[in-house]
Amino acid sequence: MTPDPAPTLKQLLAFYLEAGVDCALLEEPVNRLADPGLTAAPAETAPARPARTAPVAAPAPRRDIVLAPEAAIASAREAARTAPSLDALRALLENFDGCALKSTATRLVFADGNPQARIMFVGEAPGRDEDIEGLPFVGRSGKLLDRMIAAIGLDRSKAYIANVIPWRPPGNRTPTPQETQICLPFIQRQIELVNPDVLVTLGNPSTQTLLSTREGIMKTRGKWFDYDTGTRIIRAMATFHPAYLLRSPSYKRMSWQDLRAIARALQ
Repeated sequence: MTPDPAPTLKQLLAFYLEAGVDCALLEEPVNRLADPGLTAAPAETAPARPARTAPVAAPAPRRDIVLAPEAAIASAREAARTAPSLDALRALLENFDGCALKSTATRLVFADGNPQARIMFVGEAPGRDEDIEGLPFVGRSGKLLDRMIAAIGLDRSKAYIANVIPWRPPGNRTPTPQETQICLPFIQRQIELVNPDVLVTLGNPSTQTLLSTREGIMKTRGKWFDYDTGTRIIRAMATFHPAYLLRSPSYKRMSWQDLRAIARALQ
């Protein structure tokens, strides 16, 4: 039987892209399967048969092992509750190890814009461009969001932009419900600290997560909701995510209607 030919470099790259591996995190490859507690003997001195030795001590716990979901959610709630400022909240996220997404992302994507702004936009999670730059909405969808807010006389100096999930999921996959619940206390505290007059959720996932609704974006967009921070009620509206509008430009007209209603609320 003739063995299959070795894959070409192009085929390997295509395989990695299909698997969600589309950017490098480090300069050198890391063997995650290697046991850090064991070191192989040099080939020239290795005996023909393994000698009887004392039991090898268990390797030290790996730092990238995260908490169980329930414990991680409880830890996130406690940590977020204690953050007195946005800077403190960011520092907490930088040091939070309860979400596995942190170990696969390049960097934390916390926020962009003006923390004193009257309007706050919240999407679902960072993409590849955001993961590289460390800022939300900087790729194609970010450029469209800039045009959307410019249409109502605003820019990033007059808005605050964040995501429910602050780390990019591998290959831009959909965050799991557990990952969303772990990150939820942090975005809730972020909204509370920014304290905007208007909260805009972009797309179905952020809308369902923050506005506690199970209805789809077609039914929720353009309607006003009350978002309760615990200390204040903020007016909230859902609209289409810019990435969705890039795929379905016919819905831009509906999005424009939503933006006009948001602009009137800010007057």
